[in-house]
Amino acid sequence: MAELTLVGMRIVREVAARGSLTGAARALGYTQSAISRQVALMEAAAGAPLFERLPRGVRPTARGRALLAHLHPILDRVDAAALALTQLEETLTDRLTLGAFPTALSTLVPRALKRMQQEHPAISVRLREGGSAAQLRRLRAERVDVAVIAAGASAEYDLEGLTHDALYRGAMMLVVGAQHPFAGRSWVNVGDLYGQTWIVGEATAEGPQFGVWPTLQEDATVAYALRDWPARLGLVAAGLGVAVIPSLLADALPPGLHAINVDDPRPVRREVLAVTRPDRSAATQALVDALAQASRR
Repeated sequence: MAELTLVGMRIVREVAARGSLTGAARALGYTQSAISRQVALMEAAAGAPLFERLPRGVRPTARGRALLAHLHPILDRVDAAALALTQLEETLTDRLTLGAFPTALSTLVPRALKRMQQEHPAISVRLREGGSAAQLRRLRAERVDVAVIAAGASAEYDLEGLTHDALYRGAMMLVVGAQHPFAGRSWVNVGDLYGQTWIVGEATAEGPQFGVWPTLQEDATVAYALRDWPARLGLVAAGLGVAVIPSLLADALPPGLHAINVDDPRPVRREVLAVTRPDRSAATQALVDALAQASRR
């Protein structure tokens, strides 16, 4: 039984575009008899003539026009797939700049860079540290090629005119020191957080920082407000308070600290995004893909 083939589809599309078998043969580099044979096989698969033979050339029949409407997107997808496979075989070379917020730089980005070294050693990646808002400004100013930002939990950004991929969806967690009463627990209820002393982030122009647990309804006691994570975590490890961290940071905590899930009926979600300008190069796409693969760990 005759079937539709890619060769036949290309020939039918070319015959329709040229309006003649001779013109299609000339454009594709085939003999006219080869073109006629492929058209006949496609007509056999379609169960009816695809072209009406005219004194000078041909024109598609109703069935031919119906088939052509599907051929264009099919062949475009096939060509795109072939191009993608070709690019995979080529050695990508480029110099990229990756900007990311500090937590991503300590967890997600190192794993992505390791993958880049293994799969695309000719691509060099420079790093820029900074808050999410700053990274987006750098991206729009073409000072970075990829911006890794954190969104959600009151941090919403204008991404109009940019392209983004969701890398990681997580939540907030509680971090306590080794001597804290919660240290041996895997989770606590949000009601257990009342009365705790908090170590919080100091908000700057770079963007919002982690404060007390966001759904607490009381005036919480804040012992210290500091900008940098190492300082905050050091105070928590010393037993001077508890803190809120993104779940992305949980696997990178230093010894003496414990990350705990919080059962909250109003959970606060955070999302890590890889943002680029719309005209991604092949090297930029490779870096975004490496970030996505690293995030799945």
